[in-house]
Amino acid sequence: MRRVFFALLGLLAGYAAGAALGGVLVALFSGNAHDKDLEIVMTSAFVTGPVGALMGLLAGLFMQRGSKGDERKKQGEPR
Repeated sequence: MRRVFFALLGLLAGYAAGAALGGVLVALFSGNAHDKDLEIVMTSAFVTGPVGALMGLLAGLFMQRGSKGDERKKQGEPR
């Protein structure tokens, strides 16, 4: 259950970070003058947001939180 919680947390945080980064990058580097606001929103929502969500999901699923060997070292138990 803990793994699912961290996966969902990573998914949401990754989407937010990806969308924000995409918005900043498009605002800085786009040469579009007519509908730049729309380009920022669409790129953030449909490109960089989902990419960030995928990266956050993978980070949440596979992040190491300490192993049993580390706990044994703290308690002074032999392996």
